[in-house]
Amino acid sequence: MSKAALKDIRISELVDRNYVHAYVLFYFGISFYEYSELTLDQVCKQRGLRVEQVVRELESPTHLREADLPLVSYPIDLIIEYLKHSHFLFVKHKLPYIARLVESFRANHEDYIGVERDLKLVFPLFVEDFIQHIYEEEDTFFRFIQMLERASKGKYTPTKLYFLLEKNSVQKFSVDHETHDDEMEGIRRITKDYLITAETPLHIKVLYNELKAFESSLITHARIENEILFPKAMALEAKVKKAFLDKVKFN
Repeated sequence: MSKAALKDIRISELVDRNYVHAYVLFYFGISFYEYSELTLDQVCKQRGLRVEQVVRELESPTHLREADLPLVSYPIDLIIEYLKHSHFLFVKHKLPYIARLVESFRANHEDYIGVERDLKLVFPLFVEDFIQHIYEEEDTFFRFIQMLERASKGKYTPTKLYFLLEKNSVQKFSVDHETHDDEMEGIRRITKDYLITAETPLHIKVLYNELKAFESSLITHARIENEILFPKAMALEAKVKKAFLDKVKFN
């Protein structure tokens, strides 16, 4: 479709064609449900935006694109930086957007009154718990790995390293991590596994698709941790312990 044709389409139709368009518009400060009957060109004029720039992003979004990287070949410190960047995108971009969709949802249909009530109750609790979990992960597990990485290069104080290894273990972090592997189970129940039919209102279509995409991102994130980060961390921990014990023997 030509750029000229795209700018003359109503916002509701743009979003109905591709739910990702709703997020692109949100990125530009446009809530699709507030301008649903206006064309893209009309909204851009109201908001003082260059329609050409918005069209380019709608056709090929460049922001918040998840990188497809060969992480298994990366050193452990870069894997942690990648995961911390994912945390940043979750907390500062994706979750606030979904939260706005939940807050602004009005169930003008009897089939979704219960969904509106339950999501508005459960989703904020999910966000609170999720953010607490990833900050704890960064402050404990990631920090432990980074200290092991420094120790593997000889940058450590023997007494501090001893107590660090006594207090922490990658195996314990791995067990704790498994308890958070299905954090969206309750939301799936509320949405009936993000069920969309021909009669589903546009707002719900966008919301369910975003929740489903977010869960997919969490699954990928967990797989990177479980299949790449934890094995590398265990190998690093074993290497540091062996080097430390060998040094103690010769002292």
